[in-house]
Amino acid sequence: MTGTPPDPDPDAAPDPDPDAAAPDTPRPFTAADYAARMRRTARSAADAGLDGVLVAPGPDLVWLTGYRPVPTERLTLLVLRPDRDPVLVVPALEAPDADRAPAAPALTLRDWTDGKDPYEAAAPLLEPAGRYGVSDNTWALHLLGLNRRLPDAAHVALTEALPMLRAVKDAAELDRMAAAGAAADAAFEEIRTVPFAGRRETEVAAELAALLRRFGHSQVDFTIVGSGPNGANPHHEAGDRVIERGDMVVLDFGGLMDGYGSDTSRTVHVGEPTAEERAVHDVVRAAQEAGCRAVRPGAACQDVDRAARAVIADAGYGERFIHRTGHGIGVTTHEPPYMVEGEELPLVPGMCFSVEPGIYLPGRFGVRIEDIVTVTGDGGRRLNNTSRELVIVD
Repeated sequence: MTGTPPDPDPDAAPDPDPDAAAPDTPRPFTAADYAARMRRTARSAADAGLDGVLVAPGPDLVWLTGYRPVPTERLTLLVLRPDRDPVLVVPALEAPDADRAPAAPALTLRDWTDGKDPYEAAAPLLEPAGRYGVSDNTWALHLLGLNRRLPDAAHVALTEALPMLRAVKDAAELDRMAAAGAAADAAFEEIRTVPFAGRRETEVAAELAALLRRFGHSQVDFTIVGSGPNGANPHHEAGDRVIERGDMVVLDFGGLMDGYGSDTSRTVHVGEPTAEERAVHDVVRAAQEAGCRAVRPGAACQDVDRAARAVIADAGYGERFIHRTGHGIGVTTHEPPYMVEGEELPLVPGMCFSVEPGIYLPGRFGVRIEDIVTVTGDGGRRLNNTSRELVIVD
């Protein structure tokens, strides 16, 4: 995907008053905030040659309206068009909940009752041969239902048509991202003090999840604990393996706090590491530093990947770095933009993404170091700040 930075947004909500709430209590997003997001989205859709945007339950709907219904076979659909006010199509039995959504004052509700065709309710809101961006979480059931009613309409994935939709965070969003990162850091500082040797990976993972919640997370999305050879699998699910002295252990954990994501990785060692283990960790640490230094406005996403990957390749481990360097993060823990070869999307102040190179030696061990970084006016700022040295645990 490619794209260009957005122009300054006249509809953006004003930055929050720093004295309006305590630092640990984020200002709730208002109907005006959501209305500005919906206007901006409709305008961006028009600029991209779309007739509108169709948003089903999922992270896009939460970001645009604050409404979080459970996705079901009953159609819920936000219709955004540049020439009309926003309309939310909802099942009649869920209309009272939709009417209490934070964005409700800026929405027109159109409900439909069981036994009726919901796509008949949605179709009059759309151009019969229009081209629409569709949120990635839309069920095939609903898209196919719309296609039956409007067979000449065309649809494109929202992340393909509008890759910058949620990528650039405003000041209030950045505050939440920073707080989530600090909470994840606090969890790491605690987990590094607990015993590892003789415990199952699942035990350490459960303790890590409890720490994330203790420090303010409402949702824990993942707690990877990859010990010894399991660390060579980047997405290892914590299992019953008993952690032993001499193990390298990859810790990768995160979730949502006040609606925004955290995601950090550190690699620890149970007891004293070998010279080789230290050397591999040093290579990854240098690669992560190089990736973070490559962050600046106007650089391409792939430049971050190239900077980190070059360090690992030069050390002779190029084939053992088997994933992209990073992913965007916001109201979900994985979203555009992606720091990967071929992604020419330029970095823009306010973007938030991971920088997480790794080396994975099958059957032996793995190493990964990850920080969330936000693009600033002249570079990048890490939102994770725990030590990136190889931490020794018991």
